[in-house]
Amino acid sequence: MPQWPVHARITGPIVMIGFGSIGRGTLPLIERHFDFDRTRFTVIDPDDSDRALLDERGIRFEHLAITRDNYRDALSGLLKEGDGQGFCVNLSVDTSSLDIMKSCREIGVLYIDTVVEPWPGFYFDKSLGPEARSNYALRETVLAAKREQPGGTTAVSCCGANPGMVSWFVKQALLNLAADLGDKGAEPTAREEWGQLAHRLGVKGIHIAERDTQYGQKHKPLNVFVNTWSVEGFLSEGMQPAELGWGTHEKWMPDNAGKHQTGCGAAIYLNQPGANTRVRSWTPTPRAQYGFLVTHNESISIADYFTVPGWLGTASYRPTCHYAYHPCDDAVLSLHELFGRAGVVQPDNHILTENDVVDGIDELGVLLYGHKKNAYWYGSQLSIEATRRIAPYQNATGMQVTSAVLAGMVWALENPEAGIVEADEMDFRRCLEVQRPYLGPMIGVYTDWTPLTDRSGLFPEDIDTSDPWQFRNVLVR
Repeated sequence: MPQWPVHARITGPIVMIGFGSIGRGTLPLIERHFDFDRTRFTVIDPDDSDRALLDERGIRFEHLAITRDNYRDALSGLLKEGDGQGFCVNLSVDTSSLDIMKSCREIGVLYIDTVVEPWPGFYFDKSLGPEARSNYALRETVLAAKREQPGGTTAVSCCGANPGMVSWFVKQALLNLAADLGDKGAEPTAREEWGQLAHRLGVKGIHIAERDTQYGQKHKPLNVFVNTWSVEGFLSEGMQPAELGWGTHEKWMPDNAGKHQTGCGAAIYLNQPGANTRVRSWTPTPRAQYGFLVTHNESISIADYFTVPGWLGTASYRPTCHYAYHPCDDAVLSLHELFGRAGVVQPDNHILTENDVVDGIDELGVLLYGHKKNAYWYGSQLSIEATRRIAPYQNATGMQVTSAVLAGMVWALENPEAGIVEADEMDFRRCLEVQRPYLGPMIGVYTDWTPLTDRSGLFPEDIDTSDPWQFRNVLVR
């Protein structure tokens, strides 16, 4: 058995909100890599089906749903119990990340989450327009809180696989690309220098390009939504409008696109659900593929982070950035079934656990495109076999998330007064150092594929042949 390093000591209580697939997978990583008082570790969840894992470890379980009415009382007592600095690990759905984050910072407690999650009802509120239901809008609430109270106790926002880990991949991929292109500039040390590097290298855009090939022992039944991670989480983001960071090289915009009138201005949205919006992309195993343009925080934060300012608040450079997600085959069938019934969600759902999955990998990386070497994919190829060897209670998809949570927790403990931060602002080298043992093979691959490759020419298409990497050519219409 490997000797796993203990990265840090958590001196106060630990409260984990949510004990679904990601919470269960994060538990053994916390046990493995932190020194902490087990008697002050509490897990809170409205579902007690997996509490046996906690009971056998002597970890307290609160059978409770965190709501806007009880979150302060339910959390503050636990997080202030005894001495030391507490840590809130929010891995739940239907809880306001912003409200809980603010509450934790008020009492000096470290905080981490994997998404800017709202209170229940937000995602499916028909009284809100698509702009208001966007991840752009949710992110702006966190940025506003950061401006209002800069510095202070660290709260890490959106630190899972994506958003989170993929932001660290982008920086490493840029350095790899710079070396291969013979760029002589110094390695960036500040945000503006990273944007200048991406601009100098000619990177027009970035796909968060993922292919999940994991499959279970049984075929997907009718009227059941099957996925390799939270079905509720996937459906919530999938029914939000498709969103993407909007690059300065783009010459065409879809007719149903909308621009935001306030905020950072780095992204646009489409008036259609992301889980029913297809884009052309590429990953090493399947090569060319269709992905879903599901909205994610990193699509906006990466585009924002790498923006080079121009005159009067304009951008002289910004990469286009968006998710291009091909989930497991059963999830694709589940989406097909769902949208075939006008978006009515199936009455049952099932997550393919490590016990269900027969074979497959989750190939998750970043595709940097438009530069002199065309396109470069850098990322993780994590198999279910490797996952089972490394840690319990999770499949390959889950481990890419839980190991990023681990890395974010380590970084927060080492930087406890950094204020509210996104993954783009963290030390990518340190985070990947912590996470790398859990990612399987890490590879970088160049490809000559573009969104115009192998178009049949059998039917007329609205494409831009002058620049293969226009979003006009990426979007499936």
